[in-house]
Amino acid sequence: MKILSIGTDRKLFEEESAVRARQIEYAKKWEEIHIVVFSIKSEIKKTRIQISNNVWVYSTGSLSKLFYILDAIKIGRKILRLGNYVITCQDPFETGLVGWRLAKKFKAPLELQIHTGIGSPYFTSLKLGWRLASLNFIRFQLAGFLLPKASKVRVVSSRIKDYLVSHFKIFQDKIEIRPIKIDKEKILASAIFPENDLRKKYPQFDFIVLMAGRLEPEKNFSFALEIWREVVKKNLRAGLIIVGSGSISDVLKLQVTGYKLQDNVVFEPWTENLFSYYKTADIFLNTSFYEGYGMTLAEAAVADCPIVSSDVGIINELFQSGKKVAICPVDDKNCFVAKIM
Repeated sequence: MKILSIGTDRKLFEEESAVRARQIEYAKKWEEIHIVVFSIKSEIKKTRIQISNNVWVYSTGSLSKLFYILDAIKIGRKILRLGNYVITCQDPFETGLVGWRLAKKFKAPLELQIHTGIGSPYFTSLKLGWRLASLNFIRFQLAGFLLPKASKVRVVSSRIKDYLVSHFKIFQDKIEIRPIKIDKEKILASAIFPENDLRKKYPQFDFIVLMAGRLEPEKNFSFALEIWREVVKKNLRAGLIIVGSGSISDVLKLQVTGYKLQDNVVFEPWTENLFSYYKTADIFLNTSFYEGYGMTLAEAAVADCPIVSSDVGIINELFQSGKKVAICPVDDKNCFVAKIM
């Protein structure tokens, strides 16, 4: 079987990325996989690369984000003219719209994936900022239009499946739960070196909390800093390590300065390998407004790092499986402070 995939993950163009490695492993099950990635021409120089014997990745090479959909459709048409393909899309939003148009024209099966917490009341909340809230409102409407037209819907958690069945009235047998694959053996076997041991890197702290992810509004890092200001009042030697990058990085650093937390908060750039960090932190903290799955939650649980998290993604499944988990409502600062302490 041949697959045409429409997505947005530009890390597929990076040789050492975990995303590329997972895709190459996944492709072993199929005859061919062609992946069209939404991307700006100035960001991705190569328009087409082959990352394994049966996987090709294409950049839309768009002049701006406004042309992503049209450019992806053009590339998809050229690929689909060469044979019979199953079309799979990373989301039921912009990439889903591309997939639907192509599936309709070429009469191909269409699979839509959902990796985000579309059922969360915060998905369209103004707490995200009016830009993201407005965009997510449009995406939510688009999902309502596209999901019933899909041949199959693939989700990463039972939470999302239950929402699709109850809200969008999608038939259960049309939905497949396929969690993101976590390399448990690699996490458990990974050694702790001094340069990746949080206790040795930051000996000034006697209590270390780790956060990791994209520094974007939906991850709610700003709220985490509000929580941390209260924690530091109770323990002056408590340290918060934030690993990640994103559009609100500078805003968060200004917030740290405003709260006078420079001695208690450290920002580190994103890294693919957080295993040593999970193993040497006292707690992994997650304050996201919504998550579809929560890979960092799953990895922290495998590494046996206690977790304090908002009620998102797979956190309830981790709790029910007996992991060291404490859950708080998304906006309950007192709960988070109490659980951390």
